[in-house]
Amino acid sequence: MNAQRRVLVVASGGGHWVQLCRLRPAWDGCQVTYVTTEPGYEAEVFADAAARGQPAPKFQVILDANRWQKLRLLRSLLQLLVIVFRSRPHIVISTGAAPGYFALRLGRLFGARTAWVDSIANAEELSLSGRKVGPHAHLWLTQWEDLAKPGGPHYRGAVL
Repeated sequence: MNAQRRVLVVASGGGHWVQLCRLRPAWDGCQVTYVTTEPGYEAEVFADAAARGQPAPKFQVILDANRWQKLRLLRSLLQLLVIVFRSRPHIVISTGAAPGYFALRLGRLFGARTAWVDSIANAEELSLSGRKVGPHAHLWLTQWEDLAKPGGPHYRGAVL
């Protein structure tokens, strides 16, 4: 990838964010916009980029929401629509949950390539977001070999 590639990486807080951050070398050299629900991650993102000699990324915070908070979900979706429209990413990558689902669906509508990496925490079954967005992702991965299926998700290793 090169610096002209715009990559949008999206994850909720907690474990989703930790796993997303473990994938950082995959977008080295790209123009990166991080989107999360936790404003406290901003310092970590900039410190990591500086430590690895990478260009300063962009950082956006959106409202956290889940399937039981319909109005918050709608607001989160609208925030992501604005971010995707403005950033025009070539690639959208997410580890979950609801924000990642919306980002991948919107990114695909805007012509971006998309990748979903289901959470390592989902050892018995795929996450709800993963099951819903997986068929719409260009690359759909699971971190558990026994959850892989021929039509996806695929297993390529874990980011433990």
